Amino acid sequence: MKLRVLLLSLLVAAVGLTIIPIAAPQTKATTVVVTAKEFKFLLSTKTAKAGAITFKVVNKGKIAHDFKIAGKKTPLLQPGKSATLKVTLKKGMWPYKCTVDAHASAGMKGTFKAI
Repeated sequence: MKLRVLLLSLLVAAVGLTIIPIAAPQTKATTVVVTAKEFKFLLSTKTAKAGAITFKVVNKGKIAHDFKIAGKKTPLLQPGKSATLKVTLKKGMWPYKCTVDAHASAGMKGTFKAI
């Protein structure tokens, strides 16, 4: 009888250990699509949960642009080209901009909120 209880207890523990990793919440990076045009950025969202965030930047304009946030920057993107920028943001407001000539002062800037 004791052996049966012990085996049943071990079985329940093994099943529990197998289920726990599957049931644990998965953390995955948020992806924000950034469309660059003259002279503005359009973001698929301006707010995301703090942590790993991937910015997929697509230049749909007619001249070259880049995208800079949190000290990281895409390469200069020619029209029709794209790049991915991965950053980790803490909670707060994060300014972004195009660093080409006077593009930011012409409107290619904004603030992203990590919550």
